[in-house]
Amino acid sequence: MKWYSQLKQDVFAFENAKTKSYIEIGAWKPEKYSNTYLLESNGWRGFSLELDTGKIPEWKDHPVRKNRVYWTNALEFDYKKALEEQGMDTHIGYLSVDIEPPQNTFAALKRVIEQGITADCITFEHDKYRNDVDYDPIATDFLSQHGYKVAVRDVFRYKRNRDENGTKIINKCYMETWYIRNDIDFIETDYETWVSENK
Repeated sequence: MKWYSQLKQDVFAFENAKTKSYIEIGAWKPEKYSNTYLLESNGWRGFSLELDTGKIPEWKDHPVRKNRVYWTNALEFDYKKALEEQGMDTHIGYLSVDIEPPQNTFAALKRVIEQGITADCITFEHDKYRNDVDYDPIATDFLSQHGYKVAVRDVFRYKRNRDENGTKIINKCYMETWYIRNDIDFIETDYETWVSENK
C-alpha cells in the first residue's frame, strides 16, 4: 500500500478503523507527510485543523483534498459543532493529534475527548526525544481512563548526525504512541515489529 504520512500513521488508521471518518489536528501540507491524504483519497469523510494560514494556497489548489480544513486554533475549537456541520457522528474512525509543542498536543487531545468524541484509533505525537516533559505516559493514562489501550508503542524516526570525530551516529527519535479502542481486537506491539508486519 502506498502511504504518505511520515511514519505510516495513515496505514495504521486505514487498516484498523472500523468507521471511515477522521479528525486531523495539525494538517500541515495536503499530501506530503499527511496522515489523512490516503484516507480522503479512498473516500473517507473528515476535516482537518491547521493554524498556519500560509498553507492555504497548497490546500486550495490541491486536486484531491476537498474535505474541510479549519484554519484556526485547535485549543479553542468546537469539535462537536464541526462534526454536526459536516454531518458526521461523534464517533469517528481516526483521530490524528500532531501540533506543537507537546503540551498543546495533549490539550487538544483532551479537548476532543472531553467533548464526547470517540475514535476507533488515535495517533498522538509526544516528541519525547526532544522535550523535558514526557507526555507519552500522561496521554496513555488519560486515554486508558476513556476506553483506549496502547496499540503501537515506541513509534520513531531515525536521526542521523556526526560526533565530534566526524563519525556517523544514528539515533532513534521516539515521536508517537498509537492507541485503539479496548473493544477492538489488537495486541500491543512495538513500532519496529509493526512496520515489519506492514510492509
